[in-house]
Amino acid sequence: MSHGQTTAMRARDHGIVIGTGTPGRYNAITDVAGVKVGHTTLIEGDGPRVVGRGPVRTGVTMVLPHGGSAFDEPLYAGYHWLNGNGEITGMAFLDEFGLLGSPIGITNTASVGVVRDTIVEIEVASLGKGRQAWSLPVVGETWDGTLNDIDGRHVRPEHVKAAHASASGGPVAEGAVGGGTGMICHGFKGGIGTASRVLPERDGGYTVGVLVQANHGIRDRLTVNGVPVGRELDDVPRPAMPRPSYEGAGSIIGIVATDAPLLPHQCRRLARRAGLGVGRTGGAGENSSGDGFLCFSTGNRDLPTNALDADPPRTFQVSVLADDHINPLFYAVIEATEEAIVNALVAAGTMTGADGVTAHGLDGKRLAALLT
Repeated sequence: MSHGQTTAMRARDHGIVIGTGTPGRYNAITDVAGVKVGHTTLIEGDGPRVVGRGPVRTGVTMVLPHGGSAFDEPLYAGYHWLNGNGEITGMAFLDEFGLLGSPIGITNTASVGVVRDTIVEIEVASLGKGRQAWSLPVVGETWDGTLNDIDGRHVRPEHVKAAHASASGGPVAEGAVGGGTGMICHGFKGGIGTASRVLPERDGGYTVGVLVQANHGIRDRLTVNGVPVGRELDDVPRPAMPRPSYEGAGSIIGIVATDAPLLPHQCRRLARRAGLGVGRTGGAGENSSGDGFLCFSTGNRDLPTNALDADPPRTFQVSVLADDHINPLFYAVIEATEEAIVNALVAAGTMTGADGVTAHGLDGKRLAALLT
């Protein structure tokens, strides 16, 4: 088990520049002030799959939306499904109230429950004496059963707590880490990727950050900066799938953060644009793919608390960006999502998992050569 932050080669380290926008300091979701990310990575064993024993290639990633208590200090948020063959818990509450009231967990399909329940446990432990918890945690998933003994459900409460405790700002580990450890993307090793854009002052100077868990797409459709590179990479072996039709059946979870002061419906509009970033890299929301995107805004930090013992005001004020000025945020989400996916691909490296199945990493140097 490992957690914390590590560094790997990213798209820009190979001279691959996505779009025309300006990244933030870390080119990561953590460029939005207060946002933190933590991972627990579980890699153990080799050889034939034995349910409950391994090999294990999985983990959990936690996104903390601001520097305070995510449970007591909700944020406006919205979500969008490009294709709904997947799960993000807590969406009924988010849809009804437009509020994010927990950290965000990302893991494999079979571990959603333990991550959700442990987030409740983390909230209970954070409360003072005499206070009662109320929480509908947000946890998203993608399926890592090609490389991982997913039915063995190896993510445990202590792994979720470690990811939460290790969450920090600054550089974010990418590729085969956290929830992305066992993921496959466009026929290559996939996983966690992130990127950001900072708008010029004339457009408000706001920051947009995106983090993805990329486990989607087929090789032939992979496109970077408009170039259909997947067709030129056919010599790289594809991982053996459970059945021939399985390629493209994976999923992607995308988390969008911004400090622009947005209402829930505007957050939903930004979440929808993450799907356009997926499309720019060749993703199509295939039939068996779960492509879900959540956007939250830190632009209004003083919303009435979710706490059960609260005495909320009758009215309160918020700051709101006029919709006539939202287009630059749309462009930022699209570019950051595309770059986050490419970062996940080039950072992941090659991994051999259960039953000796190998997912090859995308060679960033070769990709750069194809683009030039």
